[in-house]
Amino acid sequence: MSKKKGLYSVPYTIFGNEYIDPEAIRQMDEAVRLPVSLRGALMPDAHVGYGLPIGGVLATYNSIIPFGVGMDIGCRMCLSIYKTDPGIIEKSRSSLADLLMKNTRFGRAEFSDIEGHQILERSEFKEIPFLRTLKDTARQQLGTSGHGNHFVDMGILRFETMEEAEKLDLPVRHHTEESPLLYFSILSHSGSRNMGAQIARHYTRTAQEKRGMSGANKNLAWLDLDEEEGQEYWKAMNLAGDYSAVNHRLIHQRLSGALGETPIKIIENHHNFAWRDPREEHIIIHRKGATPAQKDSLAIIPGSMTAPAYIVSGLGNESSLCSAAHGAGRLLSRNQAKKKIRKNQLDDKLKQSGVTLLGGGADEAPMAYKDINRVM
Repeated sequence: MSKKKGLYSVPYTIFGNEYIDPEAIRQMDEAVRLPVSLRGALMPDAHVGYGLPIGGVLATYNSIIPFGVGMDIGCRMCLSIYKTDPGIIEKSRSSLADLLMKNTRFGRAEFSDIEGHQILERSEFKEIPFLRTLKDTARQQLGTSGHGNHFVDMGILRFETMEEAEKLDLPVRHHTEESPLLYFSILSHSGSRNMGAQIARHYTRTAQEKRGMSGANKNLAWLDLDEEEGQEYWKAMNLAGDYSAVNHRLIHQRLSGALGETPIKIIENHHNFAWRDPREEHIIIHRKGATPAQKDSLAIIPGSMTAPAYIVSGLGNESSLCSAAHGAGRLLSRNQAKKKIRKNQLDDKLKQSGVTLLGGGADEAPMAYKDINRVM
């Protein structure tokens, strides 16, 4: 951990400095120089983004930076834990793969049997003219996952001690003195789909015009929350975050129904969003690719196709603005990964780890990511 303060900037803390691309640090340097910036932090999985780097956390005064939240507003994790025998993974691998293929949609694919949801009746769609143009697409993409690093995964949740499981109020099963506690689980990662991306683009352009910003830092343009446009974005962002949560619920409900099971525990969290500081309402905490980690709050930090995800409990660390990493973080860009990683290398890695991949390429290969254990 290191602390940094430059000329005309507020101080911020860098976690895992040695693992972070210098360009991501430069982006954070620029963000903390904004006149609205109050504090900052950079997580160990940080890498270059648009405006605020991925893994950047920024506190601002009564203002919101659309690209400080990111393109995929409300991108989040959701974990469902079941009482199902975890041995189902090996016993029924092929049928589980079929079940996943039938009950999830990626890329541009959509469901034809989802007619609507309460989220589509929200007043924001009527109150904000721009949101009206997004409603049809939002309806079409309900319950879908999108593309890139988004995934739905079936796997085994492992606890080393009974105490760890009991903290989550889980029934203690499949446990002996020699073996850990194991639970069948479903983990998903995705966001607000096209609606979130369109909101981000629209209000970033609005912010750039309002602030008169151009050049390298134009994607750090902000909206004042006392302005009509700032209030509009705040409402739109919260709608997109709720829409993302609904998508995850629909994904998990559909899969639970196909399995004939009901989850015994669900853990979920945003990691692309902005929140009001609960102690100082005028302070806005942007987390762009960063996990909320308030004291004792539960969240999920994923690894890669072959590396584990972690259930974490927040420490309430003020130097990180009560935030943590949101994943392993990219070691290689998508283009670099496609050039450097061959299909047979990916296939070998997956086989060694006992992973059945139903979709995805070299750009999401485990080798394209940092070591999650070091990040943690």
